[in-house]
Amino acid sequence: MKIVILERNSVGTDVDVSCLERFGEVACYPNTVAQNTAERIRDADIVICNKAPMNETTMKDAPNIKLICLFATGYDNVDTAYCKSRGIKVANVVNYCTSMVAQHTLLLALALTEQLAHYDQYVKSGAYSAQDRFSNFDRIFHDMENMTWGIVGMGTIGRKVAALARTLGCKVIFYSASGQSTCTEYERVDFDTLLARSDILSLHCPLSDRTRGLIDSAALKKMKKTAVLINVARGPVVDTQALYDALTGGEIAAAGLDVLEKEPMAKDNPLRQIQDSTKLIVTPHMAWASVEARTRVVEETCRNIEAFLHGEERNVVG
Repeated sequence: MKIVILERNSVGTDVDVSCLERFGEVACYPNTVAQNTAERIRDADIVICNKAPMNETTMKDAPNIKLICLFATGYDNVDTAYCKSRGIKVANVVNYCTSMVAQHTLLLALALTEQLAHYDQYVKSGAYSAQDRFSNFDRIFHDMENMTWGIVGMGTIGRKVAALARTLGCKVIFYSASGQSTCTEYERVDFDTLLARSDILSLHCPLSDRTRGLIDSAALKKMKKTAVLINVARGPVVDTQALYDALTGGEIAAAGLDVLEKEPMAKDNPLRQIQDSTKLIVTPHMAWASVEARTRVVEETCRNIEAFLHGEERNVVG
């Protein structure tokens, strides 16, 4: 059995992947892009990947592949229809980073809502030491209690965020992008209502034809001028140029992003022009990446392979 790990560094070099060696010969590559995917998987029985494209172009000359494992929950890099046509199973890892992504969502919302970057810089600049009063609150901020927190995607992460928001005293509403949500714990609304009512709007939906470009210019214009947008879902859910225009034009107050349309961030991304961290915070797709979560990814991938070798389906998608 030959196992090829295409993006070993996607789980961090501080996380041990030697548990995979018990299943066969393991070939590790720090990172893999589209141009070298086909050659690296040519003799593989099992492929472990994250973002490397797995489709007919990259897999047509790899006759032995029986299983593709994702070091991730998302599998939009895999052509599941093509895999099904060849009898190749695809397995992802679920719920390994739910708490971490929810934590990061809350962090971004709190930092932006409370103007944290401004007040931190106020102290570090020496302005606080130079004043003669004990406090400074020159930029307005608000209680989150009684704010309306809107959510797109009430899956596992969305529900975790909803619970945290409710703990802070927020009213939670949500929109089901798929139309198939079974959640009854929170108020479900249509998309326009979500945009109009949300003080904080966080995105936790998968990338699909329904969600690609969901937050576009028209959507941003329907939001409150005081609203904060958080995207920890997938970059293409938000139109980058439209968000830049909305932030610089005052259509919304602020945005916190952990994902972008193109990753790593393109040099010509207009959001790079916004250096004010009270208006925009961008983190490098790390909301999921606590050491505990990355360790769970590897452990769960081992369990997926073990189940497959025993003829069981575990976390099979597509």
